[in-house]
Amino acid sequence: MGARVLVTGGTGFTGGRLCRRLAALGHRVRAVVRSPERAAPLREAGVEVVPGDLGDGRSLAAAAAGCEVVYHIAAAYRQENLTDAEFAAVNVEGTGRMLEAARAAGAARFVHCSTVGVHGHVARPPADESAPFSPGDVYQATKAAGERLAAAFFRDRGLPGVIFRPVGIYGPGDTRFLKLFRHIRSGRFRMIGSGRALYHLTYIDDLVDGIVLCGTRPEAVGNTYILGGEGYMTLNELAATIARVLGVRVSRLRLPFRPVYAAAFLCEKTFKPLGLEPPLYRRRVDFFRKDRAFDISKARRELGYAPKVAPEEGLRRTAEWYVAEGLLEAPR
Repeated sequence: MGARVLVTGGTGFTGGRLCRRLAALGHRVRAVVRSPERAAPLREAGVEVVPGDLGDGRSLAAAAAGCEVVYHIAAAYRQENLTDAEFAAVNVEGTGRMLEAARAAGAARFVHCSTVGVHGHVARPPADESAPFSPGDVYQATKAAGERLAAAFFRDRGLPGVIFRPVGIYGPGDTRFLKLFRHIRSGRFRMIGSGRALYHLTYIDDLVDGIVLCGTRPEAVGNTYILGGEGYMTLNELAATIARVLGVRVSRLRLPFRPVYAAAFLCEKTFKPLGLEPPLYRRRVDFFRKDRAFDISKARRELGYAPKVAPEEGLRRTAEWYVAEGLLEAPR
């Protein structure tokens, strides 16, 4: 029989896929979730669901009891309506509570999900695990603080731990690229800037492969790994690939970066004080400027990590899921 494992963030995209994979591998999986009513798919996969919250140390202690491995996936992602304090409460303070609960429970390993966003813009691509931290927004800054906290806890408190930094997660079941697909499908998409910025994707199944390796390979303990896809591409190439799987062409028209960025700044200054959602954010515009390309050779060498799904195939599967769910018109 496999290990007793705990997964936080089990109702999320990555956490849910991880729970189901671990259960399929024969592990006894427990998911701590804030909203048990959303956890029916986990129960159907044989996952034990327990209520808990990263703000409640007692609930985490109860969830961690008897667990040998803890996969800490839960995080406050880029919800625009969260305050800086709310990001910190989940990504830093919540991580601290989960670390304490795992240690008190006698866990043999703690696998912490960080993000390559801690590196911000990659000045000399591709970046490896030793690249400097340069977070560009509150999400990245709090994830960097959470990672530092975990690393110090592993070092000073004797909890065996592994840190992984995922790259550009996508795949069926996730909608973070839906808006981009829709714009390209409709012909309304316009590249902002040159389109030469680098972007690195990770198909969800490949990422889960890597996370499982972090939780099971002896060599992983005490290390940090970047988990990404086979390679990276320019934004021009990304847009062209999505267009191919959708059977359309990408417009050659472009928007200059600086005026769009200035407009985003004005939108934020105008709408946020009124409690309204700005139609445009600087962070979203920065997507078109920052290089995010990474070196996964350490995970390959030490863990045997081997991503299998090429970007075009992964983007095709994602498009097919969008269509099946009624979120996108069928390819032409």
